[in-house]
Amino acid sequence: MTNNHIQTELLIVGAGPAGATTSLFLTKMGIPHTIVDAAKFPRDKICGDGLDLKVFRVLQHLDPEITVAEVFDNQDFLQSWGARIITPNGRATEFVQPEPPAGEPLRSVLWTAKRLHFDQFLVKKIDSRFANFLPETKVEKIERDGNAWRVQAKNADGEELEINTRLLIGADGDHSVVLRSIGERGIERRHYAGTLRQYWRGVSGMHPKNLIEVYLPKGLPLSYFYIFPLPNGEANVGYGMVSELIAKNKYNLKDLFKKLLYEDPYMAPRFRDAEPLEEPIGWGIPLASRRRKNFGDGYLLVGDAASLVCPTSGEGIGTGMISGYIAAHFAQKALIAKRFDAGIFQNYDREVYRRLEDEISVFQNLMRFQPWRLYDMGINLIAPLPALQKAFKRLHHGWLETAFEKEIEINF
Repeated sequence: MTNNHIQTELLIVGAGPAGATTSLFLTKMGIPHTIVDAAKFPRDKICGDGLDLKVFRVLQHLDPEITVAEVFDNQDFLQSWGARIITPNGRATEFVQPEPPAGEPLRSVLWTAKRLHFDQFLVKKIDSRFANFLPETKVEKIERDGNAWRVQAKNADGEELEINTRLLIGADGDHSVVLRSIGERGIERRHYAGTLRQYWRGVSGMHPKNLIEVYLPKGLPLSYFYIFPLPNGEANVGYGMVSELIAKNKYNLKDLFKKLLYEDPYMAPRFRDAEPLEEPIGWGIPLASRRRKNFGDGYLLVGDAASLVCPTSGEGIGTGMISGYIAAHFAQKALIAKRFDAGIFQNYDREVYRRLEDEISVFQNLMRFQPWRLYDMGINLIAPLPALQKAFKRLHHGWLETAFEKEIEINF
């Protein structure tokens, strides 16, 4: 290996949560690999900043001490004890996690952390004993070379690198160079969402238990305005909508967002004395609402590169990390067998998608029937039902048990 020529059995492109998770579990298995990312860390990533229990389930599998010693007392992480859902008629329904029985740990079902902090939290765990981590290294071209890949990249000093690998793991997000290299998809508006994020300080009416808030505005189906509390009195505020509806109705997402912030009768009063910390920033979300092929000869896709954002909640960090965990195990299988053809990965998609089946079904039914005239009425009636709050209180213990105690099963 020279300074500008790297030979590696396995290359991960992208060091966000999905790519970093893949690297961390390969390290745990004792598998040498290379991981590159175009960014210099720490770096911001436009996101809702919500961390669900899938995140902590993966961290538990990595090392149970992480959550106890590094997360619970970390000032960059905030526990949220439930959710507040605000229906189109302005009615707020709160789903608050009950106090645990005496002697049990205080573990919430939701957390928040800025991606600036969370991604750095994971990247700092990349272990140089097994991972050759190359930040500020931009992949410019990927070519298939027989049964291997030739990857051309450039580092921060302008130095050109060539990386040769047998197995390529694409973790480089929505605008993935890996996807382009294998001739994969453009944007499908039905399975994509446009979103905005803006950090604020001093939003009024926040719940003392740091409930995340989702407002479903009147007359704007399959969209949501959210307020996610963050440490230091800040909040991640944003708005998202399925791209097909944006295009069909010729909406301007920034105009809608501005009206919700400054004119909406339920939201505007809460921002009257608050301070915006940035201009609204837009980004796209590749939804998992259509099953895609995320493997092939010599490659696997994870996270946003695999379009794995939950179509009903917009959550993508946990699903990305789960996919990274699964990809690491399929990579281990391939390395042991010394096989990198598509056949060795044939059950990869099944293992990834079976964790999203219910959400995909709900989204597909909504998009298929599109009963928009009944949408607001249905939400107004269903969300406040006491049965839903009872179900939340009944089920949350099982969710915590799954996250912190049960193994992630993979059937090859």
